Amino acid sequence: MNFKFPEQFIWGTSTAAAQIETAANHQWKGLKAVDGYTFDRTIDHEKRRMEDAEIISTLGNSYRMSLDWSRLQTEANGKFDRQLVEEYRSFMKKLKEKGTSIMLVAHHFMNPNWFDEAGHWWTKNSIDHFSNYVQQLAENFSDLADYWNTFNEPGVYLSNGFFTGIFPPFKKNPLTLRKALINMSKANEKACAIIRDYSDAPIGISKNSVNFYPINKLGKLPAKLVDYIFNDLYTARFVEPLDFLGISYYARMGLDPLPVSYVDTPEKIIEKKLPHDDMWEYYPEGMGIYIRRHWNKYKKPIIITESGVCTDDSDFRIQSTKHYLQILHECIKEGIDIRGYYHWSTFDNFEWNIGPTFRFGLVHVNFEDGSMTRTLKPCGEFYQEVVKQNGF
Repeated sequence: MNFKFPEQFIWGTSTAAAQIETAANHQWKGLKAVDGYTFDRTIDHEKRRMEDAEIISTLGNSYRMSLDWSRLQTEANGKFDRQLVEEYRSFMKKLKEKGTSIMLVAHHFMNPNWFDEAGHWWTKNSIDHFSNYVQQLAENFSDLADYWNTFNEPGVYLSNGFFTGIFPPFKKNPLTLRKALINMSKANEKACAIIRDYSDAPIGISKNSVNFYPINKLGKLPAKLVDYIFNDLYTARFVEPLDFLGISYYARMGLDPLPVSYVDTPEKIIEKKLPHDDMWEYYPEGMGIYIRRHWNKYKKPIIITESGVCTDDSDFRIQSTKHYLQILHECIKEGIDIRGYYHWSTFDNFEWNIGPTFRFGLVHVNFEDGSMTRTLKPCGEFYQEVVKQNGF
């Protein structure tokens, strides 16, 4: 069967600055990852911007990216570093010259150290600090940004940073999480208003959707509660001022009553013979479930801002991409307004707290010998063809 997508459909890939640029003055720097690597040097993107732009431009008509807040703004309300602004602008202009539009993400899991020291997201001054950052982002980059994400996956950031404690700032306090959620949602409203003063580019967030379900009777209540908090409550706090809803989807997660995943409890996944990648249970049908759920509730245009699998197996990545795109195609045929798809990720990168050996890239990066050489994988070649054909 031939799956063709609408004209003007957005095809792209996605990255985060912290995962591809050498760590600067932010809290991820120095973190010891699950795989033993230390969060410091990632993939040298800051040294290879023009080389990377050439690669990125072959993998879609758009690119979703963020900037290193900690390097751009070295103190509270400080002026942006002009040299770095020009570096980023040159890179973005190169992409635009290649016909690649840009989705610019303001916050992607990383704050400068000064922001954390000034009180972080649980204090109200965080709203003003972030607003100042967004103001300068708009001043310096709005002419190059075709779409905006104010926040990337705020639910993941809040849950992992303030409840499980596996992300900076490593808190395990629901009350602190609630304060941070309130302040981030207010910051989102202000950020949208600021950006609209400079541009009419569509604004969204990236909302991570996870298919939570009970594995046994003990998991029924936790699954229901987590599903409500993660997929409904977090979304409701951010969605109102948005022009579109960005959705990222990777997996489903069973509860027994604790979460079951391949990265944390592989023995349970194996015992139950559940399909999986190197991190989670593999369940592409969940993408359709949450597209329909959010569309029926909010009726806002949808862009898939992240989707992929954690694997070093190109055949698996190709097959999973086909699965996801077939589900998108079905949703579009049902009348759901889906504008685009960004694959996660362009490159193998430093996968946050678990490390660089957990790979998501269409492009292989050689961490092992330190060369950081880029090599397009077979799955990258497949995705290039999807982009050229506007389908598969």
